[in-house]
Amino acid sequence: MSPANFDFHCHSIVSDGLLPPEALALRAAANGVDLWALTDHDDLGGLAAARAAAEAAGMGFVDGVEISIEWQEMPIHIVGLGFAAADPVLAVGLDAIRTGRIERARRMGAALAAIGIPDVYEGALCFVTNPSLVSRAHFARYLVSIGIARDVPGVFQHYLSPGKPGYVDHRWATLAEAVGWIHGAGGVAVVAHPGRYKMSGKEMGKFLDDFKDLGGQGIEVASGSHSPDHMAHFARLARRYAFHASRGSDFHGPLESYADLGRLPPLPDDLKPVWRLFR
Repeated sequence: MSPANFDFHCHSIVSDGLLPPEALALRAAANGVDLWALTDHDDLGGLAAARAAAEAAGMGFVDGVEISIEWQEMPIHIVGLGFAAADPVLAVGLDAIRTGRIERARRMGAALAAIGIPDVYEGALCFVTNPSLVSRAHFARYLVSIGIARDVPGVFQHYLSPGKPGYVDHRWATLAEAVGWIHGAGGVAVVAHPGRYKMSGKEMGKFLDDFKDLGGQGIEVASGSHSPDHMAHFARLARRYAFHASRGSDFHGPLESYADLGRLPPLPDDLKPVWRLFR
C-alpha cells in the first residue's frame, strides 16, 4: 500500500531537536504519518530507538540523516535516506563533521563574547543532550533564555546567520563526500529545504547540476519552511531534473518549528515520491 502521509525530515534530542526519538515516533503516528524518517544532523545515534518505537506504533520507518556540507562556500544540507546505518565509511565521515562542530561552537562563543555576550558556549551546553553535537539551535535557545531575543528565529536573524556577529564559517563535508557516503551505504541523497538557501536561479541550477552528476536523486518539494510558491517552484525543478520528490516537516519541537510532523501539503500527483526508491 502506498503511504498517504510520509515525513522524511525531523530532529530529535540526538541533534538539535527537543524530543527523544521515541516521543517523535508517537507524535508522528498520532498525526497520521504512515512512513517516517528521523534525520538528525550528522548523527545516527537515535535511529535504533526511533525504528523500534515506529514499529511498535504500527508506522513504517526509514533510516535517515541530515549531513552538513559546503558548496561554493555556501552551507547546504543533504538528507540521506534508506542507507545501512552500520556502514563504517558513513560513520567515520559523520564523526569528522561532529568533531568540527565542537570546534566551531567554541569559536561562535568567542565571537559573541567579542560583542559583549559572554559565556554563550557554556550556556548552550546546558541545552545539549548529545555532547558531541553542539549546534546553532542550542546557542539560540540559550540566547532566548537570557533575554537576548524573543524567540529562536529572532536569534538566527540577528546573530547566527551568515554575515551576523555570531556566525562562524566552517569547512563542512563536500557535496561529493556526502553523496558518496550515502550512496556507499546503499542510500538515497536528497536536497534538504532548497528554498532556504540564498541562491540565484543560476546558482541553484549549477548546484542541482552538480548534485545530479554526483548521483543525487531527490529534492524536498514539500518542506516546513517552504511557502506555496516555493513548493510550486521546486516541483518544477523536480520535473526538470527527473528528481524524486521528498516531503519533510523539519520538525524540531513544539512551538519551535515551521510545521508539525506530517502536517504538510501533499505532493503534486505527477511527481515521483522518493519512498518509491526503497519500498
